[in-house]
Amino acid sequence: MSIKVDFFKVEVVPHDPNWRSAFETESKLIAIALTDNVVAIHHIGSTAIPQIHAKPIVDMLVEVKDILKIDTHSSEMEALGYEAMGEFGISGRRFFRKGNEAGIRTHHLHGFEVNSPQIDRHLAFRDYMISHPEDAQQYSELKRELANKYPDNIQAYMDGKDGFIKAMDLKAAKWRASH
Repeated sequence: MSIKVDFFKVEVVPHDPNWRSAFETESKLIAIALTDNVVAIHHIGSTAIPQIHAKPIVDMLVEVKDILKIDTHSSEMEALGYEAMGEFGISGRRFFRKGNEAGIRTHHLHGFEVNSPQIDRHLAFRDYMISHPEDAQQYSELKRELANKYPDNIQAYMDGKDGFIKAMDLKAAKWRASH
């Protein structure tokens, strides 16, 4: 499935240890904005995997008790600089994106209701990659190659990662089931 995305330059950079503190700072603000609906907030995506290249956008996953209640807190999220994007191509998700003063994307927030299979998928992928640095490095190299090949085409970049991510999702699910 193809999702229309805004244009921005595809850039992957070496891992930045500051991504972890950026996640921690932002997750505290999000927890306040979304109040008692929040069950947990997780750092996901490539910025959560040490030693690999990533787009410098901190991905976060918020588990909530009631997905519809997120919609009632859009103004609080907007006050933090987030743009509400609705489901944005994934049923049952609430997606928010944030940029800095220069208009450069800095954060993505993926909201899912507790027990959504999407939560397990994202966390299994992250944890598998952290525990399997050889696969993580392969992913890092693929992302660097795709960013060099498609610097002005985020859709081609994302499509180029799709097969690898699906293969890793399968490995991660099997790995998680065995632990």
